[in-house]
Amino acid sequence: MERKLKIELVPDGCWGYNLRTALSKSQWDKIRKYTYSKAKGKCTICGAKTNRLEAHEQWNYDLKTGVQKLENVIAVCHKCHLAIHMERTALLGDIEGTEDHYMKVNNCSYAEMKKDRSNANKLNELRNKIDWQTDTRWLEKFFGEEI
Repeated sequence: MERKLKIELVPDGCWGYNLRTALSKSQWDKIRKYTYSKAKGKCTICGAKTNRLEAHEQWNYDLKTGVQKLENVIAVCHKCHLAIHMERTALLGDIEGTEDHYMKVNNCSYAEMKKDRSNANKLNELRNKIDWQTDTRWLEKFFGEEI
C-alpha cells in the first residue's frame, strides 16, 4: 500500500551530504524559501498548518545504476520530518510520538507501521552495499548548470 508519509532511510555512504551543507547559504535559502512559499504554511504530507516548516530533500536511489538522484525538496512539519527519518529519530529519542504520528497520518496499525520500518531497513541494507554517485540536475531549474 502506498503511504502518504514514508520512511526514507539514507544509505550509510550518503550520510552527511545534504543540500543545506553542499550549497552556499544564499543558494540554500533560495530553494528553501521557494519550497515554503509553495506549501503556503502547510505540511506537504499531513496538511498541518504550522509556522515552522522544514525543507526535506527527496532522493531516488537506483539500485541498478548506483545513482542517488535528487527528485524534489518539499516542506514538511517537524513531526513528519521525524517520521521520514524514523530510524535516526529512534536513535535520538521520541520514537513513540513519532510512531504515533506515522500511524495517524497513514491510518495504519502498529503492526503495519512496524512492517514498514522493517521493509525500509531491508531496502537500506541493499542500498548500503553501493558506492553512490550523485545526480543533482534538479537544481538546474534554480541555478542553471552552475551547480
